[in-house]
Amino acid sequence: MALLSGTNFRVVAENLPGTQPLAMHGDIAAQMVAGIDRFLLDEIEASVASRAEHWEWNFSSPELHEQAIAANRARLAQRLGVCEPRVPFDAPSLLATTATSALVAQGNGYDVYAVRWPVLKNIDGEGLLFVPTKGKVVADIIAIPDADQTPEQIAGLVGGIPAESQFARRLAESGCRVIIPTLVSRAMSPRAGRANLSNREYVYRSSFVQGRHVIGYEIQKVLACVDWFAAGRDDAEIGVIGYGEGGMLALYSAALDKRIDRVCISGYIAPREQIWREPISRNIFGRLERYGDAELLSMIWPRPCVIERSAHPTVTLPGEGGAPGQITTPTDEEVSQEIARAACDDHLIVGPTDGDHVSRPYGRMLASFLPAGGELASGDSAIQVVRTIDAAVRQQRQMEEMDEYDQALIRANDFRRKDFFKDLKTSSVGAYVESVEKYREIFYDDVIGRFDQPLLPFNARSRKTWDEEKWVGYEVALDVFPDVFAYGVLMLPKDLQPGEQRPVIVCQHGLEGRPTDLFDGKKAAYDNFASNLCEQGYIVFAPQNPYIHKDQFRTLQRKSNALGKTLFSTIVPQHQQIVNWLKDQPNVDPQRIAFYGLSYGGKSAMRIPALVPEYCLSICSGDFNDWVLKTATTRHKFSYVWAGEYEIYEFDLGSTFNYAEMAALICPRPFMVERGHFDGCGDDEWIAYEFAKVRNLYQAKLHLTDRAEIEWFIGGHEIHSQGTFAFLSKHLNWPQSSP
Repeated sequence: MALLSGTNFRVVAENLPGTQPLAMHGDIAAQMVAGIDRFLLDEIEASVASRAEHWEWNFSSPELHEQAIAANRARLAQRLGVCEPRVPFDAPSLLATTATSALVAQGNGYDVYAVRWPVLKNIDGEGLLFVPTKGKVVADIIAIPDADQTPEQIAGLVGGIPAESQFARRLAESGCRVIIPTLVSRAMSPRAGRANLSNREYVYRSSFVQGRHVIGYEIQKVLACVDWFAAGRDDAEIGVIGYGEGGMLALYSAALDKRIDRVCISGYIAPREQIWREPISRNIFGRLERYGDAELLSMIWPRPCVIERSAHPTVTLPGEGGAPGQITTPTDEEVSQEIARAACDDHLIVGPTDGDHVSRPYGRMLASFLPAGGELASGDSAIQVVRTIDAAVRQQRQMEEMDEYDQALIRANDFRRKDFFKDLKTSSVGAYVESVEKYREIFYDDVIGRFDQPLLPFNARSRKTWDEEKWVGYEVALDVFPDVFAYGVLMLPKDLQPGEQRPVIVCQHGLEGRPTDLFDGKKAAYDNFASNLCEQGYIVFAPQNPYIHKDQFRTLQRKSNALGKTLFSTIVPQHQQIVNWLKDQPNVDPQRIAFYGLSYGGKSAMRIPALVPEYCLSICSGDFNDWVLKTATTRHKFSYVWAGEYEIYEFDLGSTFNYAEMAALICPRPFMVERGHFDGCGDDEWIAYEFAKVRNLYQAKLHLTDRAEIEWFIGGHEIHSQGTFAFLSKHLNWPQSSP
């Protein structure tokens, strides 16, 4: 540590022994975020080549191909949220009343009906069904519009789409039986008067954290139609065709289900390395680890797959509490490069390439999509509309069904997590410590996401910046990964004696915070807890975490998710490096390094110590909750569904790790919650509900009667500095000074 001398133990060194002078200036937090961004972009670029490690293609026969892709197909279904078995049914129901017929329109050789079909419990598909009235059915087709199109538009019943692009109507005129599902739209709306979200993001939020997805629900609607077609199958082929979001669903559905005989994808295929720029409702956890569009196309082999090079939907979503996103049309060269990566391309039919790619219409590859013997009709016959359908009411109904399903999952997932943790042994502390490691590995690898690369040498740099009455503060920077560094403030008590080892408390700021917030007196919520603890004699380290600068850091989560990682995939190694370095300092007791964080720092307190075992205890302030409820509920005012923190969502915590399960990864180390009764992050009853599980584990099952505590105080979202300071004193074996 620093050299101490004089009766007041004045620190004279300008940088810490064993470190180089810190030369970084300006907004170091912004530099940290920018460095992590470069690191993630490099990882995304590298993912293109590394995907091959996950595949063992075999195109020698369809049967061997199916075997070769089985594991990756199952993983894809799980990441898309295609989890539950679908509800069996004989046929779609006609939507009619005593006053209204189900018949919507009639055309040349077909009738059009409003229909509904069961998919999952309380989730139905809804849309239009074209039924041929003459001749043999050429093919059974699921025609999927873009999210901002209605079934009626691609059916030619209402305006908005040129006749050439009304692909459902044109296929029906060509003798196909066609069913068109309604998709959740991208329409924007303030939710609970707060975040302005698209309908798709609104559904996405509650679904994603529970291992489901708006995309998954829509795939299930498509596959339910496949179930129906396949059950009554004669010799008619089953085809799926879609544009924009519909093209995406066609690609995923065909990759998942070999019963789909042919597929046409329009306005979607592209390199996905910038998926983080697209609407967040397209975010699939780990998409770029294994599944570029080329890999998904290869999964479809040997079934014919038509790729129509049409203009993609033009979409720009504002960042008004929701995630900003955009969809643009890739160049023909970019599309060709992605298709060229396919492991096999003899099943692909690609075109056209004439005209301007940003205005090229869709619906021009229908003849190639039809089965052998099918003939594309001219498409100029008239259609008679019998009645209109209220598309807005139907849209709301579809959203509400998905939301109700997600809300039911919240409590059902309590039981799924219990089953998930069934191998945890609580017969003794030793048996517990051994059995919990399996779950720690799952949490790191599958939930948080682990970068498979070693930490760099410290290359420690420091600079003395604060010299207060009782402590001195050094800025410290450490290398972690290429372009990634850790940074924070090391606070040393001035009565620290040479050779003396003391406990360290790592004090963590919240959202948009900085280390200085914890000791400069400018933010009352922190109660200067870092400097107060240092004045009690503790060594304190206040790290800079990278959740700062709004969308600049939030896009780090988007980029991380594409790789099967999260923001904490970078933060955890930063803290591991900090702890490793602290342990090497002569005045630090390596067995007494504690963690204490408020708000987003409390969120950190649940995740970082769970994965950095060198933290001997953890205190979560202003964050502990029934976290799955908080992030998924659309019934409570404290929900994140209404909030601007779109990066907060982590995939499938619902069936794996709520906060009680994260605390189980900290156990048997001491764990404490600091809770202000008026903290708007949640309601007391839900915090108590979740903490009761923690207390039961520590006290009832493991008989660790003094290691799990909660302090309730009259206050809000703030550090209270009372019960937590006593908890630190007790478990770090350090005398607590009077305030």
